[in-house]
Amino acid sequence: MSWKTTLYDYVHHRNQMDIDYSVEPMLPFVKDAAYLSAQTERLARRADTDRQRQFVPTKSETRLIVDQAVERGDNIVADVTLRRTTVGEIRQVLHEEQRVEQERITLSPASDGWSVVHIEYLQTEQALRLKPPAAGGIMQAEDSFAAVGLMRAPSVPYLNTQIISHFQQAAARIPYDRLEAVRYADRWWDQTNPAYLAFEVNCSNYVSQCIFAGGAPMNYTGKRDSGWWYKGRVGGQELWSFSWAVAESLQFYLLTSRRGLRAQEVSNPQQLDLGDVISYDWDGDGRYQHTTIVTAKDPSGMPLVNAQTINSKHRYWSYTDSPAWTKRTRYRFLHLSDSF
Repeated sequence: MSWKTTLYDYVHHRNQMDIDYSVEPMLPFVKDAAYLSAQTERLARRADTDRQRQFVPTKSETRLIVDQAVERGDNIVADVTLRRTTVGEIRQVLHEEQRVEQERITLSPASDGWSVVHIEYLQTEQALRLKPPAAGGIMQAEDSFAAVGLMRAPSVPYLNTQIISHFQQAAARIPYDRLEAVRYADRWWDQTNPAYLAFEVNCSNYVSQCIFAGGAPMNYTGKRDSGWWYKGRVGGQELWSFSWAVAESLQFYLLTSRRGLRAQEVSNPQQLDLGDVISYDWDGDGRYQHTTIVTAKDPSGMPLVNAQTINSKHRYWSYTDSPAWTKRTRYRFLHLSDSF
């Protein structure tokens, strides 16, 4: 049996694992004890969440793409992309969720072929944090802008000065086109719009783009720590505000803005509308690390969200099956204003 065959077996049995809520299908050839333990906990959480929302999974399919594979001694280390689709029913209504995940899988020779000895996530829903401001100071990135993970892909200016001026000077209130925000979210959920800079942790950049596509005017200040704006490439440098691209700063801006783009925190996810935003504090320490946008509702009226970094479409809002989720996880449900 070749190592590629073992990879395909891994994908097949992982699909079954997610239907059965059990790691048992993986035991014959996955020898990574830490991975199996983490999956056992994740599957228990997901089973509990699915039970609460009355979701019954019926099919899980994965398209495997081997991005690269290298030999390291006797082992093979393969970086793979998994395009996953899960289908199920909620009170006889079909629901489909899609994700794109990337993993690094280490395979080692075994007596009857190959074994998977280590599985590593190549993406995380943990995001850049900002240091609390010193007295009288401003928010700072913990590890400079390099920590955001700029990907030096081609980028072009998106918002020129004439458009900025038009938005700032417009007297009439601009309606938030929630359906257009959702259309943009569904169009770009699994790829990056080349008109914008891409980040290694891209969740808030993606959500900001969705909101902007829905008609929200940028608040251009030219300062990293104020306003909500993305200007594009100028003199070889990408210019954007923290609130555009950093989860903690985006939710803070939405809640403190008094004009233009702004939001009100609500207590229940069912109070959210399409185009609204959820922020995630995985550690419960009051600093938010992930952002999603509501793109659909399930039959119980619960939000389904799109996100990037781990690209997801119509994912259940609670993220209890995420490796980033902990028992301390807190959420902010942000209802955006209907006009700006």
